[in-house]
Amino acid sequence: MKQLLLIILMLSSAGAMASKAPIGIVIHGGAGTINRDSMTPAQEQAYHAMLTHAVNQGYAVLERGGSSLDAVTAAVMVLEDSPLFNAGKGAVYTFDESHELDASIMNGRDRSAGAVAGVTNVKNPILLARAVMEKSNHVMLSGKGAEQFAKQQKLELVDNSYFNTEFRYEALKRAKQAIAPQPHQAAVPYDPAWKMGTVGAVAIDRKGNLAAATSTGGMTAKRYGRIGDAPVIGAGNFADNKSCAVSATGHGEFFIRYQVASDICARVKYQKKTAAVAAKEVMAELKAVGGDGGVIVVDNKGQLSWTFNTEGMYRALKAEGGQVISEIFAAKS
Repeated sequence: MKQLLLIILMLSSAGAMASKAPIGIVIHGGAGTINRDSMTPAQEQAYHAMLTHAVNQGYAVLERGGSSLDAVTAAVMVLEDSPLFNAGKGAVYTFDESHELDASIMNGRDRSAGAVAGVTNVKNPILLARAVMEKSNHVMLSGKGAEQFAKQQKLELVDNSYFNTEFRYEALKRAKQAIAPQPHQAAVPYDPAWKMGTVGAVAIDRKGNLAAATSTGGMTAKRYGRIGDAPVIGAGNFADNKSCAVSATGHGEFFIRYQVASDICARVKYQKKTAAVAAKEVMAELKAVGGDGGVIVVDNKGQLSWTFNTEGMYRALKAEGGQVISEIFAAKS
């Protein structure tokens, strides 16, 4: 009888372990015209260090039994606090030489979501997006109203100058030169990277719940309150436990028009494709119509992947039982 009881307990324990989902997280820090020739070894090392730190912060949440929502929030906050990436502290400049930030977060368990657009004084926009999801009746807030809500939620507010960085300001000056009429001087080449730059994270927790988070400073020299794909659910961000979670980076107008994030998950759900295959298909189709960028993906089986159609994408992942993988450039053909 004791042996039978022991066998039952062992089978029960094995079943409980088998039912636990494999944890994992993928992050990105933007895609664009990234190439080895324009990056010094010191810069490359700095990016790898920050990507590794961010993915480890998110994974630590998962490892101690935390939720995928907490994991993607933790990872994105690290990237928002770094001047290396176009989000939070490293946000690019608008045409009027200020900063307008966007962010979104989505819970794959019930498809609840929160987003903010055009905020100017919130230190970590991803925290405000999460507050919109969890503490309001809305999905997206913008501008002054979003900032008022942030104040009510006692989130950390900063002066807009907090987001100032010298190299982003130099990029703004070059962008203004490139778009201005120049009849008597050589034109400044337009850099496609001015249209791109976002951070994001996707994760799966021990309960099998998926989450996605995306944050950005937008487009260099943007005007008229322009909003990109980062805060648009289904475009730059999407999560559904029945399929996958996606965070995107790239030329936002294309990602909005082609609903990139939700399209990937729809192909997983309805066409029964793997998330990696679906992502490659969508990004190839986007490239064909002129849309540059990349995505990170996790499916409901815990498979982690990324794909991009540019020269590089700052990215890192950590799967259960594995080491951190951090990459920047496209693989050599």
